[in-house]
Amino acid sequence: MSPDRVSLQEEILKLKEQRRALILSHNYQRDEVQDSADFVGDSLELSRTAASIDCEVIVFAGVNFMAESASILSPHKTVLLTEIDAGCPMADMIHVDSLRWERKKFPGFDNPPPYLYPPEFTLRDIKAQYPGVPVVAYVNTTADVKAESDICCTSANVVKVIESLPDEKVICIPDRNLSMWAQRNTKKQVIAWDGYCHVHERVTPEDVKKAREEHPKALVVAHPECRPDVLDLADHVTSTSGMLRFSSASSAKEFIIGTEIGLLYRLRKENPDKIFYPLRKDMICPNMKKTTLNSVLRALKENTYVIKVPEEIRIPAKRALDRMLEIR
Repeated sequence: MSPDRVSLQEEILKLKEQRRALILSHNYQRDEVQDSADFVGDSLELSRTAASIDCEVIVFAGVNFMAESASILSPHKTVLLTEIDAGCPMADMIHVDSLRWERKKFPGFDNPPPYLYPPEFTLRDIKAQYPGVPVVAYVNTTADVKAESDICCTSANVVKVIESLPDEKVICIPDRNLSMWAQRNTKKQVIAWDGYCHVHERVTPEDVKKAREEHPKALVVAHPECRPDVLDLADHVTSTSGMLRFSSASSAKEFIIGTEIGLLYRLRKENPDKIFYPLRKDMICPNMKKTTLNSVLRALKENTYVIKVPEEIRIPAKRALDRMLEIR
């Protein structure tokens, strides 16, 4: 480790103790950011952990909707997002109403991604099109979208959430690939929004075949945000937390990992006797990589950037999260 990095981490540790702060890092963050964190994990898992710990400040090394979730669950704590322009293109593919909509430029795209629904078509529009049909919102959504939804889900529990509802139809937002994965595993009708994660969407069946040729002894583990034809070729489909558990429990020694490459650092760290390969070397989320150690230090020093979800949004958004957490 370079002297500069050691110095930064020492200063971060000192400020963290002074401010009674907790540092959270998503699995997709840079290696050194993960090393500076108190906890590394999935977005909701991190927010729930932070809510259960006595601290005054939560520093979230992630993207905007993750810091919003921390604010939803810890309203009396100061939540800081390490980089204010670290957003999630998929979360921004759905909006509650046209008044709140702003067309954005997304990292990795020259123009905004294509939509099945035009930008003027909103969550309220699709609810009006399917009156009475409950909305299942992926946790990878903004706070106002969660507030407009009936219940939340993660990539790990989406099928369980859908099955918990008495209705025979559900609207699932915003990831079409996760929705199609859920549809394969439930008899209920899943009405999908046309959003997607550009990191997972770019993977093709040809990529899987090539990776298998290069690493014939490796198991392919894919995230359900990948396209269905990619999931068809995987040995195991699961969330990032599921990938950590599966890789640890498996007797296999080599794995091809179909998610953002940041997870490989933790996989290798926790399984030093095993080998992990990226399904594609360019499975990189530019927004996740915006945070550096300097970002974490600045957040602690300057109290940037405060994320506070208004109560009129926080309360119904928390209700949607609580409904999910009540499912056993």
